[in-house]
Amino acid sequence: MKVAAVKKPGGPGNLVIEERPDPKPGPGEILVRVRASSLNYHDFVVVMGGIPTDDGRIPMSDGACEVLEVGDGVTRFGKGDRVLSLFFPNWQSGEIEAAGFDKVPGDGADGFGAKLVVAPETAFTRMPDSYSYREAATLPCAALTAWRALMVEAKVKPGDWVLTQGTGGVSIFALQFAKAAGCRVISTSSSDAKLERLKALGADHVINYKDTPDWGKAAKKLTGGRGVDEVVEIGGPGTLAQSIAACRPAGHISLIGVLTGVAGEVPTAALFSMNITVSGITVGSRRHQEDMIAAIEANGIKPVLDKDFPLDDIAAAFAHQASQQHFGKITLSV
Repeated sequence: MKVAAVKKPGGPGNLVIEERPDPKPGPGEILVRVRASSLNYHDFVVVMGGIPTDDGRIPMSDGACEVLEVGDGVTRFGKGDRVLSLFFPNWQSGEIEAAGFDKVPGDGADGFGAKLVVAPETAFTRMPDSYSYREAATLPCAALTAWRALMVEAKVKPGDWVLTQGTGGVSIFALQFAKAAGCRVISTSSSDAKLERLKALGADHVINYKDTPDWGKAAKKLTGGRGVDEVVEIGGPGTLAQSIAACRPAGHISLIGVLTGVAGEVPTAALFSMNITVSGITVGSRRHQEDMIAAIEANGIKPVLDKDFPLDDIAAAFAHQASQQHFGKITLSV
């Protein structure tokens, strides 16, 4: 079978296409034909060598697949079923118990940048009925992260104010989920053209953060001075102070990304004096994914898709991601 593989030390020049033996399912496992995957920031860091992995690691955490064969004892799925991977295949429900990435596809284990994959049946859910493979491949990491941030941790409700940052996959899904839940949304970007697209997706207000450096204060003003209920924080230390400034008393910040760095100063006085809660978010569980799929089907939500690349051009796909010209999810057809 054809696979993409990351050779040490990583980087575009060490992302190669090669042939490996076809896998076979054992007891409790299913063999799937991967039809599509999508690019996440986590995949980018793996491919660039920023996350140490075994030499020859197959990248890509997301997989939308067709079941080809089932092993002994498999009851959840049958041949021909359309299935969706889990970012944390061992996290079935409840609170997360092991926060490491040792079982995450494309990181601690081989991922879905391959024609064929064998994994336990518990490592998959069904796909949304109306979705294509390409559409479904956008869900396991980006969409589920946004879902858990808003619906599980922040528990947003109709009328709440939600602030999203940028136009990456998590932020766009957060906008879509928030609007489906009846929330009012303020979205930020440095591109006026992208802000117009966010408005077309339903954002109630938009802020160009380059033109408005104190965008936290500006967001709070848009709420009538009350502050937002929830911030989907993807920047990290470089944006956290503005997110705190945007919040209402007892507001919630879902800390998801580290695009501005992995450490930095935090205005702790503002954080505790406003009684703001910060929750670290790393994707979600199987139960969260099943709930999200049900909500997607009930509301008719469709992902925003950018360019699609064949597996042979995976390096070009990551170069497109690095250019930051995309809007929505970049996908791979496998």
